Amino acid sequence: MKIRTPYSYIVLFFFAVSVIFIPASYFSLFSFLMQRVVILITLWLATFCVRAQDINGFWKGRLVMEPGGCFPVYNIEFQLQIAGASIRGNSYHYSDTTNYVKEEFEGVYDSVGKSLNIDEQKVSVFRIPPDCIPCIKKYTLTFHTDGREEQLRGSWTGKTMDGKSNCPPGTIVLTRIQKPAFKPGIAPELIERKLELVKEIKVDTGNLRLDFYDNGVIDGDTISVYVNDMPVVSRRVLTAKPITIFVRIDFNKTSQEMIMVGENLGSIPPNTALMIVNDGDKRYQVYLTSDNKKNAMVRFIYEKPK
Repeated sequence: MKIRTPYSYIVLFFFAVSVIFIPASYFSLFSFLMQRVVILITLWLATFCVRAQDINGFWKGRLVMEPGGCFPVYNIEFQLQIAGASIRGNSYHYSDTTNYVKEEFEGVYDSVGKSLNIDEQKVSVFRIPPDCIPCIKKYTLTFHTDGREEQLRGSWTGKTMDGKSNCPPGTIVLTRIQKPAFKPGIAPELIERKLELVKEIKVDTGNLRLDFYDNGVIDGDTISVYVNDMPVVSRRVLTAKPITIFVRIDFNKTSQEMIMVGENLGSIPPNTALMIVNDGDKRYQVYLTSDNKKNAMVRFIYEKPK
């Protein structure tokens, strides 16, 4: 059985109104107006979908602890990467950029409930007073936005790095930021391989949708995708069904860069992909090729609508 979406019912409603109430002499005018309504609804739904899924990036907040912690209040920065339902990244707990703890984390993202469950796995760097013991934490967070500011809110628990005692639990609120206090690490594949600029595309919307397909014969090509050096797709196999990501345009930055890394050559070298770019009502097709020596890059250049 074919299930109709809420969008389908909206369109059917407007069509029914046009048939019942609109005289034939005005039907062409009403059809024109109805097309504009459908376009507006489509754009609204597309924007909602982008906002619902775009949680990758940098987040900063203040972590408040119950009495007994080393610091009652201190800064925290998440460098967050979500691919499907999987979360990974780094957290920085710091009073300033010379006194900090860096931890690696993994987790699960629920796109329906906009919830994140994040578990720090290990401490990779700590530069804090000797009487302080780093805490490895578990976070339960939810995404919130009022259309202007985006936040991750929730609570956390944890254990000391030596596993001997529990850390005083607390609450946390993080706000999206554009510039991190700590420079993200760059994947070796982005440094060691040649970077080939395939295309520059001028865009005038705040959000882009990118769909990746295997180009030609489906032969097991596996890719990773980076946006501004941040991983957004990790080792996914290209098929006839798209791998979809959403790119948020930073209006304060003139260009955004997408890099496709071929993780293998498939059964028919090299690794090839077709990328479909949806920029509002504009659509572009870009053919990408990657192998053990080069990656494919597309640069998006933002221009304000005229």
